[in-house]
Amino acid sequence: MADVKYKVNANGRKGALGYGSLPFDAQIAFFRNKLALPTRTWTDIWQANHDHAFVVAGANKMALVEDLQAAVQKAIAQGTTLTEFRKDFDAAVKAHGWSYNGSRGWRTQVIYHTNLRSSYNAGRFEQLQKFPYWQYHHSIASQNARPQHLVWDKLVLPANHAFWLTHYPPNGWGCNCSVTGLSDVRLKARGLSVSEAPVIKLRQVEVGKNGLNPRAVEVPEGISPGFAYAPGRSAWMHSHVPTPLGKPPHGFDKMIPATSARDLLPEPRVFAEDKILAKGLSDDEYVAAFLSEFGAAEGAPVVFYDVAGEALVISSALFRNIKGKLKVTKRGREPYVLMLAEAIRNPDEIWTNMEWNHALGKAMVRRRYVARFEIADGSRDGFAVFEYGRDGWAGVTTYARDFSSLDELDAEVEGMRRGVRLYKRGL
Repeated sequence: MADVKYKVNANGRKGALGYGSLPFDAQIAFFRNKLALPTRTWTDIWQANHDHAFVVAGANKMALVEDLQAAVQKAIAQGTTLTEFRKDFDAAVKAHGWSYNGSRGWRTQVIYHTNLRSSYNAGRFEQLQKFPYWQYHHSIASQNARPQHLVWDKLVLPANHAFWLTHYPPNGWGCNCSVTGLSDVRLKARGLSVSEAPVIKLRQVEVGKNGLNPRAVEVPEGISPGFAYAPGRSAWMHSHVPTPLGKPPHGFDKMIPATSARDLLPEPRVFAEDKILAKGLSDDEYVAAFLSEFGAAEGAPVVFYDVAGEALVISSALFRNIKGKLKVTKRGREPYVLMLAEAIRNPDEIWTNMEWNHALGKAMVRRRYVARFEIADGSRDGFAVFEYGRDGWAGVTTYARDFSSLDELDAEVEGMRRGVRLYKRGL
């Protein structure tokens, strides 16, 4: 594939041009607002969620995803060619020791092309809002034309027609189709009229078969799974449709993705009763016990790599509030700090997602470690959850002392198992 740069032509069409093309501000802004999110497979983030999250299938370390995002951002803002992007890709892979699936040529082309095309069309979505009619264009540059995309070529429909919710391009891997806007005057001047809307037929496809969240989805004929949405639409709504104070923006739905687990946690492991610390110890003693599980100590932090390869700095800062004071005994769960440590060291599952931080008024990426235990004497079942992000961390421990409360315990555990599952014990 020849190296190209992209520019908005005078007629609103995107053409492949030589070096020196002008950057597209709406495209740059759209991509810059995405948050890096680790994933296992390309189906972990689905359709419109891509308006908010930057992902690369199989890149499950935050630092790696952020470096790859920076390389794509550079390509969009500076006109980096595919050849140049591959150099940045190689540097990120080497720095993080990433072993990815597929050939280098195929992987880099997919990342480069898909992100440039979708972000470009997202920027165009905002521009097109001033036109009452939109026209679909099949790209003459396509070497392997999709028959259905050819059928849609030159199709004219009102901008608010439901067709565009699922058929706004790109409509598949490598798709170069585009949309232009038409005013009433231009529509008449070109001798065009509104087309008869195509009949949309759906087919059922199973996706994620090789991941931890396989599922059946409905996809319109002619569109590849995962592409039946309008890139930029939810992001455009964020900036143009007011939301109540303290509420997430339109389309955010509090959590991205909101996918729930469809299976059970592994059987609970036995947790030694003597690892439940006594009540009444000092904050320093509880913190020291937690840190010792990782070989750390006060003033001697360590970098811990979890079972999925993510780095987490373990230090007393985890237990300090904004004023620098220890906050271990705030919720009365301090005897169970070693259970929280075990949830980090040997979790049953690791989840990640984007959540809306009401206090900060923006989205944050959070990582959640979940583990279920049975106390050695058999008197209690419980679970431990350690969750952190750049806005802080939270630890949760809950116990069920009798059978009647186990259903409540299970329900609370299930509420924690949402987002992108990066790891499951035994798989």
